[in-house]
Amino acid sequence: METPQQETIQVQTEPPAPAPESSGLRTLRTSMRDLFFSVLVSFFIILFVYQPVKVEGGSMEPGLEDQERIVINKLVYRLESIERGDIIVFRYPRDTRKSFIKRVIGLPGDHIRIVYGHVYVNDEQLSEPYVPSDYLDARSYSDIVVPSNSYFVLGDHRSMSNDSREFGPVMRSYIYGKAVLGYWPMEKLGMVH
Repeated sequence: METPQQETIQVQTEPPAPAPESSGLRTLRTSMRDLFFSVLVSFFIILFVYQPVKVEGGSMEPGLEDQERIVINKLVYRLESIERGDIIVFRYPRDTRKSFIKRVIGLPGDHIRIVYGHVYVNDEQLSEPYVPSDYLDARSYSDIVVPSNSYFVLGDHRSMSNDSREFGPVMRSYIYGKAVLGYWPMEKLGMVH
C-alpha cells in the first residue's frame, strides 16, 4: 500500500510589529535632536557672525566701561564698508594675539591732524559728542594721510588711550568686528554708539 506523501506548506509570517515607542523616549529623542541643532546653529553664529566679548580698560569710556560685556558683529564688514564713527575690534598691530576696541576717525586717504586735542579730518574739525570735555587731552599729532586699506582709530577717553597716535593706522586685515550691542551690566543694555 502506498503511503500518502505529506505536503510541506510554507507559511509566511509577518515580522512581529515593533513595540510602540514610549512617549517619554520619543520626547527625549526629539529634545536631543533639537539640542544638537541648537548647539550647531549657536556655534555657527558665534564662530562666523556674533561674538560676546569683555571690554578691558577704560580707553572707550564713557561709552564703553571697563569689564562691560558687548556683542560684536564679525560678518558686517564683509557686507558693508567701515565708516567713520564705527567702534571696531581689531588685532593690536604690535602684538596680534591681543585685541583692541577703538573708534574709527580716519578712512583711507583722509588727511588727519590733531591740534591740542582737537581732531581735524581733511582740514575740518571733527564733531565728537561722544568725547566729554574732561576726557580730552591737549596732545597734538602731526599731519598724516591715512594709507590705503588702513584706518586711523582713537579711544573716546583721549587722555588714557593707546591708539593710532601711538601705533599708527590699523590695516584693514586686522579689523575683524564691529561693536553692536551692550548687554552687561543690565543698565548698559542697548545698541553701542
